[in-house]
Amino acid sequence: MSSHPTLPDTAQRVAVLLQQLAHEHAIVMLPETGKTSAEAAAGLGCSVAEIAKSIVFRRLSDNAAVMVVASGSNRVDEAKVAALVGPLGKADAKFVKEKIGYAIGGVCPIGHVEKTVMLIDQDLLQYAAVWAAAGHPHAVFKLTPAQLIAMTQAPVADIALRVA
Repeated sequence: MSSHPTLPDTAQRVAVLLQQLAHEHAIVMLPETGKTSAEAAAGLGCSVAEIAKSIVFRRLSDNAAVMVVASGSNRVDEAKVAALVGPLGKADAKFVKEKIGYAIGGVCPIGHVEKTVMLIDQDLLQYAAVWAAAGHPHAVFKLTPAQLIAMTQAPVADIALRVA
């Protein structure tokens, strides 16, 4: 029996993980979708930059999922990511669902079905708290950048596309 009966199944899975990690913040269900960083930020009353969006790529050498948890205001520089993890390809919705376990628009940085290569955008470290998807397009949870690093064990990197 789930301890979070009002949450969709995938968000319940994240809620259980957060409970196991003794995370102090509950999952928040947005009345409107949080599929994009801008939509999530509007629903939460925070800046777009405080949304920790999960972008998934496919590593060409071994077909592994590569997730970059980036600041919502940043575009991910694929060349920077590839320099760190190897050549990348696009990850379609089927690949993301199979390798990560969540549908695009609600991809959570924890609770993946397969081992995922991960990187965290260094720009997230400037915020006291950020919001990440909790397994469903309407579900998010609050955490500090330090908690994100601890939960994912992912290295922090400069992955943002910087336009001169």
